[in-house]
Amino acid sequence: MSERLAKFPKHGWFGLALVAIVWPLNWGLDGLRTHLLFAPLWVGYVLAVDGLCVSRNGSSILTRSPRLFAQLFLLSAPGWWLFELVNARLGNWEYLSREAFGDVEYFVLSTISFSTVMPAVFESAELFRGVAFVERFANGPRWRATNARLAVYAIVGLAMIVAMLAKPRVFYVFEWMSLVFLLEPLAHVLGRRSFSRDLERGDWRTWMSLWLGGLLCGFFWELWNFRSDPKWIYHTPGVEFWKLFEMPALGYLGYLPFAMELWLFAQLCLPRARELRI
Repeated sequence: MSERLAKFPKHGWFGLALVAIVWPLNWGLDGLRTHLLFAPLWVGYVLAVDGLCVSRNGSSILTRSPRLFAQLFLLSAPGWWLFELVNARLGNWEYLSREAFGDVEYFVLSTISFSTVMPAVFESAELFRGVAFVERFANGPRWRATNARLAVYAIVGLAMIVAMLAKPRVFYVFEWMSLVFLLEPLAHVLGRRSFSRDLERGDWRTWMSLWLGGLLCGFFWELWNFRSDPKWIYHTPGVEFWKLFEMPALGYLGYLPFAMELWLFAQLCLPRARELRI
């Protein structure tokens, strides 16, 4: 333990300090404050988890490639705005106190906050990669990505999007699955890192790391949102029960494929994303 503490980098300590300061402020202050505190809180999380990766593995996304680390923040915001665009049709979540902000102010503040989503998920996934449980999936069932199977993936993804937009109250859950089916064959065909290429070797570790990383981030997103202002709430017909914070318990399952969607999006948009050790 003392050896790992000695290896814990300065930016990791800075991240822990940010979380220790901003979390109590976000929960303790009255009135609107989260629009200013959300981003610092999650930057603290990202730096702290990155520090844990350095302490355990000797490297991290930030220490290996500062450029890629910065690019993840830049890509994250437009990536999440795509989900916001779809939600305009689905109406699965809304932000309380939205009326307190003008359109330009809301866009700028939201974009800053959304920029932390992708770095948080990938840092968390890298933290899980290498733990004994995940390593057990290094030699799992093999799945060959034939052209026919890739075509079926794309058709399923398109069908999900059509169904989701046509019947949003029934098929809204497809928002968190459809892009996996659509982006996976595209990444494979373009020669980018994809789940299919890993599964041809029977390697499910990237899959599992992203699932666990997405779930960990999901827990903290919902935890820190619970006493925030502004905050988001959910409208999820059929599953609005057994809530953990504002999120229905079954809703946490959405964070599993969501992490996969983000990873595929990064692989397609950032050439250096193949360097992610997830």
